[in-house]
This record gives sequence, C-alpha cells and structure tokens, in this order.
Amino acid sequence: MSRHHKTALVFIFLLLVLTGLGFYIPIPIGYFVLVSVIWFAISMYGSAYIGSGFHTKTYCSNPNETQKKIAITFDDGPSPITLQILDVLEKYNAKATFFCIGKNIEQHPEILKKTFDQGHLIGNHSYGHSPFIDFSNQSQFIAELSQTDALIEKVTGKKPSFFRPPYGVTTPSMGRALKVSQHRVIGWNIRSFDGRLKSESLIFNRIKNRISAGSIILLHDSGQHSVGVLERLLQTLREKNFEVVSLEQLLNLKAYEN
Repeated sequence: MSRHHKTALVFIFLLLVLTGLGFYIPIPIGYFVLVSVIWFAISMYGSAYIGSGFHTKTYCSNPNETQKKIAITFDDGPSPITLQILDVLEKYNAKATFFCIGKNIEQHPEILKKTFDQGHLIGNHSYGHSPFIDFSNQSQFIAELSQTDALIEKVTGKKPSFFRPPYGVTTPSMGRALKVSQHRVIGWNIRSFDGRLKSESLIFNRIKNRISAGSIILLHDSGQHSVGVLERLLQTLREKNFEVVSLEQLLNLKAYEN
C-alpha cells in the first residue's frame, strides 16, 4: 500500500470520526474543513516532492553508501548539447545516466546510440514531457512509457527499467501505471536547477554545497551552461576524491530488463 493510500485512509477515518461525533455533540464545520485542507496539503506536497515516495517507491540516493561515491544524471535529451556533455564525461572517465524524452530520441537517434555505446545508462523520461502529463490517466501514462521504451530498445537493444517522472511529480494514475510497467522510479537528492538558472556559478555552487556520499545529482543535457557546470563539477569531485559511478552501482539495481 502506497503512502498516498495510507494517508487517505487516515483522513477518511478522521472525517468519519467527526461525522460520528456530530450525532452526539455539535461539531463546527471548520473542523471538517481543517482536516480536508491538511489532507489536501499533504497530498500536494507528496505529489510534488519526488523524495516523498508518496504514490510510488522512489530511489533518490543511497543513504547507506559510506564511500565517496555519487551518480550524475541528465534529463531531457538527447540533443546536440548531449554531444558536448559526452566529451566532458569522457575527459574525466565518468559514467552518467541519461533520462531521455521519446520525441527527442526520434529526432536524434544517432546521439542516443553514441551515448549508449560510450557506456552510459539510458532511462525513460516519458515520450512528450508535456506540462499537462500529470493530468493523464493510467492508460495514457502506460502509453507514454511503452512508446519511449520501444524507441530506446530500437536504438540500443535494451528495454530500460529506470523511469524519471517529468518535473519530478508523481500522481495516483502514474503510480498505477508503474505497477503495470514495473519501472523503477529514480529521483535525486541534489537538484541543480540548471533548467531554470543560467548562471554557471550559481548552479555549480548549489551542487557543490550539497555533495555527499550516495548522492544522485540532477542536471540537464539541454542547455549550453550545463556543459560548463559539469566540467567544474567533475574537476571538484576529482579534487575531493569522489568517484562518479553508475546508478546501477550506486543503487545496486539493474538498468535494463534484457
């Protein structure tokens, strides 16, 4: 049972208790409103914060990692920027995981192939990355997952097990879809905000100040500024004796079904 369902049961129970008490003593309507508002607030927070695991189990770090190992992930590719990212990773002999959008794979299958051939992991990041994806029903989520899985498998020969929700938002429908698809949801515990910020220094300092063993860093291979951030990050990690490892190694999970 997900945390979403457990929370719902608790608050439904509270509402039923208030209703039952109402037969014996006057219960101000404000109590019902307060319970409902708290329930709504918890549900909104749980949906928006991927680390909550509210609708589905999520892997956002390895809190049991004692050695100085971290994983770097990229969202929203493949794109021409991905090629520059690959060059920087190769320079530092680092491996990363790329969560790819299906429609971008259709435009740049050769970039996805190069990414995979260089030993990086490929994950599913939905087909369209629509701002309205959170309003999709179960069957629509399954279609997004299946379509992107098929595109990745066509290029790499591998069906991905890792999925990262667009915007890091989860929903009840997504949770039900993931039970069918059996994808593992990968989050992060260091968000760079390079999708919003453009200053390399601001982004780099945000990451640097949060680095710890077992962390998963979120970057994007869709903006030129992220290339410079990655270069500075990898140099700093080398100086601090951190090892950049794959998600498979960090989490001890398989990235592909076949």
